[in-house]
Amino acid sequence: MKKYNVAVVGAMGAVGQEMLRTLEKRSFPVKELIPLDVLTNVSKEILFNGKTLAIKEARAGAFKDVDIALFSAGEDASRELAPIAVSEGCRVIDNSSTWRMDENVPLVVPEVNPEALRGNNGIIANPNCTTIQMLVALKPIHDLYTIKRIVVSTYQAVSGSGQKAINELENQASQYARGEEITYEVYPHQILFNAIPHIDTFMENGYSKEEMKMINETHKILDPTIKVSPTAVRIAVFRGHSESINIETEKPINIAEVREVLRTSEGITVVDDLGQKLYPMAINCKDKYDVFVGRIRLDKSVENGLNLWVVADNLLKGAALNAVQIAEKMVEMNLV
Repeated sequence: MKKYNVAVVGAMGAVGQEMLRTLEKRSFPVKELIPLDVLTNVSKEILFNGKTLAIKEARAGAFKDVDIALFSAGEDASRELAPIAVSEGCRVIDNSSTWRMDENVPLVVPEVNPEALRGNNGIIANPNCTTIQMLVALKPIHDLYTIKRIVVSTYQAVSGSGQKAINELENQASQYARGEEITYEVYPHQILFNAIPHIDTFMENGYSKEEMKMINETHKILDPTIKVSPTAVRIAVFRGHSESINIETEKPINIAEVREVLRTSEGITVVDDLGQKLYPMAINCKDKYDVFVGRIRLDKSVENGLNLWVVADNLLKGAALNAVQIAEKMVEMNLV
């Protein structure tokens, strides 16, 4: 089997660390792993496949002889370094929002639109975490019944904001336990015991950038005719995003058929036994690759409506895993 030189840009970050673990766990054919990060992290060490590797600086020249680079270093780094990496002969899979809506860059969820990879110009965009898990769950339903409208409310873990947000929730829990005043910096309000309907900045239309990502990315990946109405909320959970999804379809829905197609679709695990109080929960999805779907029921208020509860590990399927799966699919399709 051919092996590839793989770089991880942002190797010291939360998603970068997950990318490293995912490459290792899935036995991706790595010839040489090159961990890259900002200058202040140079010479720090990571462990990969039993070998200790020193972090190198992510800069021009670092991508020579690299076949695939997984980027999770933020928008500025992606904007500057992704074109450089491509010019040095590398394929870039980028986790930031920088390239997602570029018409020349494929935006890919492997279970949904793998054929879009054939049109890449060297950069492939990894979608937003909430979009990924929603579309994995909805693609097989869309194929059967043609979705017209999606109303989705998200309940997003603090890990989606990075390590500082994780630390803030931990600190607030400790402050509460000690009876101290609860302080906050990462979010505009206390996140402990709270739900904040504010993720990213607000736009002039009243939607947040996070919500607009779900609209625009659904149109690019799945179907530009689907109407999408999202509300994105941050909650006091460390890891795992949850979504309440309501859809309307063109064709009448057979609930037994929905359960069967979800049960047999790639990347989905159905957890839906109300008698046993079994349904997807964030606390159970950590380190799991699949998107979990439950509370599957017809919406009695509209002619062709369906409700779903969808949960996934936002650092894995919502980021690192999807990026690695893109790399796997590119290898399978002889695109690298």
